[in-house]
Amino acid sequence: MPRRVALLGSINVGGNRMTMAQLRAAFEKAGFGNVATVTASGNVLFDEDGLDAETRIALLLQQDFSIGSFAAVRSREELAAALDEDPFVGEGEDKMIHTMFLDSQPSATAFAKLESDHAGRGPERLALGTKALHMDYVDGVGNSKLTKQFIERRLGCRGTARNVTSVRRIMEKMEQ
Repeated sequence: MPRRVALLGSINVGGNRMTMAQLRAAFEKAGFGNVATVTASGNVLFDEDGLDAETRIALLLQQDFSIGSFAAVRSREELAAALDEDPFVGEGEDKMIHTMFLDSQPSATAFAKLESDHAGRGPERLALGTKALHMDYVDGVGNSKLTKQFIERRLGCRGTARNVTSVRRIMEKMEQ
């Protein structure tokens, strides 16, 4: 079976706390196989079973943890493609370069609105990808006005972001 990663949104932030052992147990109980976690921020590896993983994961997060979130499910190849299409990789610090993995592909109009509304708010650079938004948080994420909520409202889709270091770590784990 192909290996996948569920990149969970809003895990271990904003009060949505759980241990990775609890998360692994919930995935196993829901029927996912060969479950493992990478870091403590909601990255769950599993073997694909051909069923609608994203819907099943959102349901288990709601039922087991009372968290209304979603999962961006990707293959190792899709993670690699996201890094390959990111124009900022290699230009800045890996911890400052982020990819927001989206639940759908935003329109060019929505992306233009995001760029326009963000103009003058900070030094961050943006690029639209394949079901992804690439961001260079030049001065760091903590001080940025380019928040998840700001982005999601303008793009009209949900997302969860990982920096280059995390994406590479997840890809390495997927090879094991």
